Amino acid sequence: MAGLYIHIPFCKQACHYCDFHFSTSLKKKSALVNALCKEMILRKDEIPGPLQTIYFGGGTPSLLDAEDLQQIFKTIDSHFEVTEAPEITLEANPDDLTEAKLKMLAESRINRLSIGVQSFFEEDLKLMNRAHDAGEALACLLLAKQYFDNISIDLIYGMPDMSDARWQENLDQAIALDIPHISSYALTVEPNTALQKFIEKGVVKPMDDAVAQKHFEILLAHMEKAGFENYEFSNFGKPGYFSQNNTAYWTGKPYLGIGPSAHSFDGNTRSWNINNNPKYIKAIEANVLPIERENLSTTDKYNEYVMTGLRTIWGISLEKIEQDFGLKFKEYALQQAQKHIEEHLLFLDDHRIVVTKKGKFLSDGLASDLFLLNLS
Repeated sequence: MAGLYIHIPFCKQACHYCDFHFSTSLKKKSALVNALCKEMILRKDEIPGPLQTIYFGGGTPSLLDAEDLQQIFKTIDSHFEVTEAPEITLEANPDDLTEAKLKMLAESRINRLSIGVQSFFEEDLKLMNRAHDAGEALACLLLAKQYFDNISIDLIYGMPDMSDARWQENLDQAIALDIPHISSYALTVEPNTALQKFIEKGVVKPMDDAVAQKHFEILLAHMEKAGFENYEFSNFGKPGYFSQNNTAYWTGKPYLGIGPSAHSFDGNTRSWNINNNPKYIKAIEANVLPIERENLSTTDKYNEYVMTGLRTIWGISLEKIEQDFGLKFKEYALQQAQKHIEEHLLFLDDHRIVVTKKGKFLSDGLASDLFLLNLS
């Protein structure tokens, strides 16, 4: 089983915190869709087995129209094997989800929406420079539920001046709407973003790690009480609603990334496309793949497995580490984990190393302590 990721690099406007690749000009949308389809044909033999997940990310994939989607799906059907019931997700912004757009998406092959709500409060949305307002966030979800059962929303915590009470109200609103999946992230300051410049100029307060940790603890408690499983550090799903795409990524399944800046992984090689729309289109039109590739060493693969696995409820398997990477890697992982086990940040469960609830907010740091740098 494998996944297909399709990057749609267009947005109506730039969010202040975003460092993803996108363009606010839609002039090259048609040429870009043609290039996406051509890249899929050029790379159709790169991933093994049928597609279990197809994910439209961005950018803002909800800017695609019916003809764009039809062209893309026709290419997929002609050149890839697809499972009988694939999960097909489209990321969408609330301001795009009119009833006409939702009806069109529901009539297409899309069967899951991931909606970038981020907050139900106007002050948060203005700080982030989101294209929608609080009213549109609520209205689009009420409408989307009439057309889709499998819906996820994004919520951001740890923002300047976001009180504990306001964060709890955000979560209460999502729970009241009976949304079955929530992805939630701390606001981070990425280099060369508008948010970084505002903080440097004193326009926006700097991020406070203590606030983010408190908000994460509130998030865990609220989600658990509402019947959600925290199956990956940032992802919460009700039974039957775990994202197959997210799960595949965090458990190391192969995926093919199509489009400018898209990344791919086949278990042995990591690759990424150029992050420039005109250069990407020009290269693909000339039958040239604008890709950089990195062959992963055994140590790279081990570190990748630790990094992704420790973020999940399944943790990392000592048996898999020994089988895939060798005994010395298993012994090293156990040795490095021991102090964190004694501190109740990690625990051993049936030959697996798993992060405790106490250790969840520190999971990336815990993973880095298990990384191996000197062996190959």
